[in-house]
Amino acid sequence: MKRNLFLFIIFLIISFQSNAQRLPHIDSVDILLTNMAIQIECTSGVNDLYNFKFERAESQFKWIQRNYPEHPLPYFLLGLIEWWKIAPNIEKNTKYDDRFLELMDSTIYFAEKIYDEDEGNAEAPFFLAGAYGFVGRLYSERSSWTKAAFAGKKALKYLEISKQYTDLSPEILFGEGLFNYYSVWIPENYPMLKPVMLLFDKGEKELGIKQLETVIKEGFYTKVEAQYFLMRIYSMEESKPLKALPIAAYLYTTYPDNPYFERYYARLLYSLGRYAELKTVAQDILDKIDAKRTGYEEISGRYASFYLATIYRLQYRDDEMARKYYDRAIKFSEAIEAYESGYYLHSLSNLGRIAADDEEMDLAMQYYDKILEHASRKHTTHKEARAFKKEYKKYKKEHG
Repeated sequence: MKRNLFLFIIFLIISFQSNAQRLPHIDSVDILLTNMAIQIECTSGVNDLYNFKFERAESQFKWIQRNYPEHPLPYFLLGLIEWWKIAPNIEKNTKYDDRFLELMDSTIYFAEKIYDEDEGNAEAPFFLAGAYGFVGRLYSERSSWTKAAFAGKKALKYLEISKQYTDLSPEILFGEGLFNYYSVWIPENYPMLKPVMLLFDKGEKELGIKQLETVIKEGFYTKVEAQYFLMRIYSMEESKPLKALPIAAYLYTTYPDNPYFERYYARLLYSLGRYAELKTVAQDILDKIDAKRTGYEEISGRYASFYLATIYRLQYRDDEMARKYYDRAIKFSEAIEAYESGYYLHSLSNLGRIAADDEEMDLAMQYYDKILEHASRKHTTHKEARAFKKEYKKYKKEHG
């Protein structure tokens, strides 16, 4: 619950990385974000970033760092590279945390230096809000709530200051859209947070969705971020996967090497029963894992393997191929100790059924024993495993 509240704050803050690109009516050689050459350099680098071409993105961002070593922009962009390295497996992957925090600290240091020298500087509050926002989100993922709350408070402070430097372009609608939607959605779904949400202005969910749709149509810098969040809103909060699917398809085809976008697209195809398209995407994910492509790891592999197993079992009635992929889904799950996930438990139950159908009762019991070890008693697979165990005992009595 605490995490959801903090992520709401981050939804408002995260618009920085795109909104900050447009600051009209400011004439200063020190304002990098209004420099067209820098914008082009950043846009190319950010596209590489989304597509997990980290070395190319880093090379472009370091060019900025070499030319502007005391400006927060290059450190913030380099920090985003580390963030996206973490993103595909954010719960387990901590090896990039230190580097990410170091780069965000550098962003904060140089932004504060600029702000202390000139409180009227337009860029400093943007960078401070963005850096503190990302730091806070990482701490919330690591359940470091005190640090997360401190960073969130700082981020909101500078977000308020930064508003005076923005115009009414479509880019600005991104942050407004997220606020309008989540300021209503959170108290609706987490009643205990209603008193806290009274501290914020009341939003309007439908308006928020329309604003995000407008950003997708008319925005430039915020287009991808708006697509990312609207895809999540439609598929998760609103339970409208058909509305989320074309957005996911666009993100996947535009950034085909982004593992998060690809597996999200695969999940939507699976939920909608689009097995013909899903088969190609799921196999592509596994091929990229086998090729050790950047960002493709066990979580994506678990999804893809389970989807392929389901396709072979239900559509092609090919239990041998289904076994192969269920087994791979289990191995991916065990590698990241995801023993309570549905993908793991249902893979085991399907293997148990296949083995039982083939009269391999001992093998089937091995699969069901794993379910009994890891699943909660309320889980459907646990009930199935208990029922099979009774049948297995009868079988052993009859067959010795």
